[in-house]
Amino acid sequence: MTALFQLDDRPLLSVKGLTKHYGSRIGCADVSFDLFPGEVLGIVGESGSGKSTLLSCLAGHMTPDQGQVIFRTTDGPRDTVTMAEAERRRMARTDWAFVHQNPRDGLRMGVSAGGNVGERLMAIGGRHYGDIRAKAIDWLGRVEIAADRIDDRPRAFSGGMQQRLQIARNLVTGPRLVFMDEPTGGLDVSVQARLLDLLRSLVREMGLSAIIVTHDLAVVRLLADRLMVMKGGHVVEQGLTDQVLDDPQHSYTQLLVSSVLQV
Repeated sequence: MTALFQLDDRPLLSVKGLTKHYGSRIGCADVSFDLFPGEVLGIVGESGSGKSTLLSCLAGHMTPDQGQVIFRTTDGPRDTVTMAEAERRRMARTDWAFVHQNPRDGLRMGVSAGGNVGERLMAIGGRHYGDIRAKAIDWLGRVEIAADRIDDRPRAFSGGMQQRLQIARNLVTGPRLVFMDEPTGGLDVSVQARLLDLLRSLVREMGLSAIIVTHDLAVVRLLADRLMVMKGGHVVEQGLTDQVLDDPQHSYTQLLVSSVLQV
């Protein structure tokens, strides 16, 4: 996949020396990279490799022990690690979005589908009911949910529909950076394929920058421009996705790729 919307050569996100320990155990260690506008970065590795810890630190869900996460806000570069909590929460409603593996973690299950989408609009100042409902209907259509389901609650939806609703809720405000934690995990293969096609089209259409954590190499092959491979909290290999997957240099990456080929 090639990034189509890289607007300039300045990083949207610069990560420098990010480190997190759990006592004596390494969560992630000295991770550094730049993410550019319109670029999708995939982070892969087995369970316990550190990829979820890294994502949590990047998204502000967890405070790293060391390092910087510098985001290019509309007011200039800011280190989100030292940013005030209120400002970080505001940014999470506007410029950032987070798609959870379990959509129930990212949805209000007691609120209608339209209400779930509308809440994010209201969080950034939307007040006109008709406008909010119209935009919710538009976004439900964009994620392939029928307009007549707008007043249904998420618990009445299938797992795949819940995930698509979570995506609509996250993208309705036009964020510049989206974090995705195993977005197709736990879904049937046919449902995964449909969701991946939807994600790919939305990422390209909106020019989103995204960081996707997954153990599924097929997901990053389809969605990611660039790939980082993690093992034991360390980045052991990184590069263009096709280059890393077609010609892996590190023995651990070779093992990951070969295990997929043997299935």
